[in-house]
Amino acid sequence: MRQRLLDATVECLVESGWSGTSTTLVSQRAGVSRGAQLHHFPTKDALVLAAVEHLSAARRQELQAAAAGLPTGPRRTRAVLEMLAVHFTGPVFSAALELWVAARTDAALRLAVGPLEQRIGRETHRSTVELLGFDQSEPGVRELVQATLDLVRGLGLANTITDDTARRGRILDAWAEVLDQKVRG
Repeated sequence: MRQRLLDATVECLVESGWSGTSTTLVSQRAGVSRGAQLHHFPTKDALVLAAVEHLSAARRQELQAAAAGLPTGPRRTRAVLEMLAVHFTGPVFSAALELWVAARTDAALRLAVGPLEQRIGRETHRSTVELLGFDQSEPGVRELVQATLDLVRGLGLANTITDDTARRGRILDAWAEVLDQKVRG
């Protein structure tokens, strides 16, 4: 039941946004009584904070699953960028984005989301370094990886308004060349 409530919360965040997500809507979506929902999560904040943790696990699993199918060789850099772009344009990112925006003006939510996002950011950075096969001890590599993550996150944000697939593909092609030239020489 708890899992259904968390999944329903994420779905509501994606479909209705922060302001359109209510505990009543989540209960209905999860197919549980309001009393059962209140037993597990007595407030919207408690529900959303648990959903934040649930989102982080979902994001981590999503990236790990995608990483397992990456090619080796000269096309790997572009494939890693595509994997990241798919992640940052998917529903898990959309739900996380709703929480980020809400946390900007909600101090309690910001206290929960901030440290969690920092941890996720560090994990994503570390896994991106590994997936690309880069040596972070080399000057500038850490910054290039962070620029890569900022780039794909920004492309994901741009995609929330319109389908940006064609432009995103061209940008990722060019960035893959930059990374390969700078790091692989």
